[in-house]
Amino acid sequence: MTIKVGDQLPDARLAEYIDVASEGCSVGPNKVMVADATKGKKIAIFAVPGAFTPTCSEQHAPGYIQAADQFKAKGVDEIWCISVNDPFVMGAWARDQKADGKVRFIADGSGLFTKALGLEFDLTKGGLGVRSQRYSMLVDNGVVKALNVEDSGHLESSTAEKLLAQI
Repeated sequence: MTIKVGDQLPDARLAEYIDVASEGCSVGPNKVMVADATKGKKIAIFAVPGAFTPTCSEQHAPGYIQAADQFKAKGVDEIWCISVNDPFVMGAWARDQKADGKVRFIADGSGLFTKALGLEFDLTKGGLGVRSQRYSMLVDNGVVKALNVEDSGHLESSTAEKLLAQI
């Protein structure tokens, strides 16, 4: 079953690599419990098939990073980038994208959250394993308010501009 507008996000344990320790967050991978992290917040989420891949690195992630202030101006508390990668890779990619303070790069290492959403994409035949489909969503207090799943290999419906227009 694929998640749809009006559904509650499934709870899952994700991970985020933290470069600088702060209260409650040590350096290194820190758990992100979806239910706790979305409670009382409006969050723009976009997912990519893989960190450091061409479309994801050159268009998808930069679009959200550049639009971070516009999302905040529309009442969005946080922007998350989710990928079926480990938190070390996601942390390195966030540094490469200069996303600090703008977009949280969060790892779904085993793809369990992605599978619970029904948005997995099996690239095993190509040697890439199970990945996430490319999508964007607006979540308010854990409930999906907008959802845009790409139905092609391109970046069209899940851009920052498209999601901004839906807020």
